Amino acid sequence: MSAFLDQLAGGDRRSIGNADVVTRQVLTDPSKLVEIIAGLSAADPLVRMRCADVAEKVSAIHPEWLQPHKEVLIELAAHITQQELRWHLAQMLPRLTLGAAERRVAVKVMFDYLNGPGKIVKTFAMQALADFAQNDRALRGQLRRILVDSLQSGSPAMQARARRLLAGLGGS
Repeated sequence: MSAFLDQLAGGDRRSIGNADVVTRQVLTDPSKLVEIIAGLSAADPLVRMRCADVAEKVSAIHPEWLQPHKEVLIELAAHITQQELRWHLAQMLPRLTLGAAERRVAVKVMFDYLNGPGKIVKTFAMQALADFAQNDRALRGQLRRILVDSLQSGSPAMQARARRLLAGLGGS
């Protein structure tokens, strides 16, 4: 692991460690993003989690910086089981410009996330699907049913997000 990524090691899972410091470094030197993307597959789960946090924060400001890495991000999203990575990837994927096939895979992954563990992951997957559904009438219909179900059976966070997303879809 590089000295740059070493900044993200240590501590416990409830802490973002130096993720904000590293985010500022990447925003100052975008070439460092390559190391962050590589760190998403690091052996250390804390480093993976914090790399995901950094990548997500960077993507919120400069989504175009993740474009060269979209295949890696989609592949990782499809196979990773670590919850912290899943919820950050659910935030990042809709920010990317995806081709039709890539978009289908990303949407399928988000549906898989809805059926997996982790309430936070499910909440961000619902948001990602809503983002993907903006220009997709069929997906909006599917999503509407999922959101209505979430109002009945989801966690309080899922219910709150479902209410907000339903309002954005034009129905509740």
